[in-house]
Amino acid sequence: MTARNIDGNALSAKVREELAQRAAELTALGVQPCLAVILVGEDPASAVYVRNKVAGCEKAGFRSLKFTYPADVAPDVVFAKIAELNADASVHGILVQLPLPKQFDADKVLEAISPEKDVDGFHAENFGLLLQGRKSFYPCTPWGVMKMLESENVQVKGAEAVVIGRSNIVGKPMAVMLLSKGATVTICHSQTKDLAFHTKRADIVVVAIGKAKFLKGDMVKPGAVVIDVGMNRDENGKLCGDVDFDSAREVAALITPVPGGVGPMTITMLLANTVESAERALNAQGESK
Repeated sequence: MTARNIDGNALSAKVREELAQRAAELTALGVQPCLAVILVGEDPASAVYVRNKVAGCEKAGFRSLKFTYPADVAPDVVFAKIAELNADASVHGILVQLPLPKQFDADKVLEAISPEKDVDGFHAENFGLLLQGRKSFYPCTPWGVMKMLESENVQVKGAEAVVIGRSNIVGKPMAVMLLSKGATVTICHSQTKDLAFHTKRADIVVVAIGKAKFLKGDMVKPGAVVIDVGMNRDENGKLCGDVDFDSAREVAALITPVPGGVGPMTITMLLANTVESAERALNAQGESK
């Protein structure tokens, strides 16, 4: 058996066409979706991520705002900008690119963003709504994974799912989303004993731990779906994921490549949240009249 790739680029392009149509309809009604991005410091990877997000906005017909600050900026300056953007009715999404320099408390920065404009889905209020199964802005990467599973008609209900990683950005919300669709979910992490015991019985494995080629083919159940959220460099400097792709693809039924898998869907779902926020703003305008 050789796994079939889940093409994140193709799915992302399809979803973005739909989002561009929704954005055009909103703009025609006087509400152009707008995403504001704040970048602190000169981390090369962060700069690339922000550039891709801004480009994605512009291609989909959104308005984008980018605010850059030096690495030694006082936190109060950034908090003041967030407050200004919170109060700006023309801005529908606010994103502060992580990681932040050491003088910042990242949790406090994320909590300063209005939950109504938290299109990254990181605010505690939105995460709480997710846990309760209520409507919220979903964290973009886990939501992108769910869209990929849906696009391939993967049976999540009743499936055994293992999530490797327990971060607030991917691992925890990923587990909650799978649970909400009826999967039996196990969260594994650095303290898990006999990891392979769990992964070998999983119908769906999501790997998000930041260790290059960590999940090997002999840790995968034959016919499983393997989702690789990792983004690393191997010993030759080549881009790779958290899954040892070559060995895992010989066992799995479906697998996401790196690059070209989950990555494109993350930015796409950020755009989806921004469109959703703009639609809510339009509806609120109608209700206030």
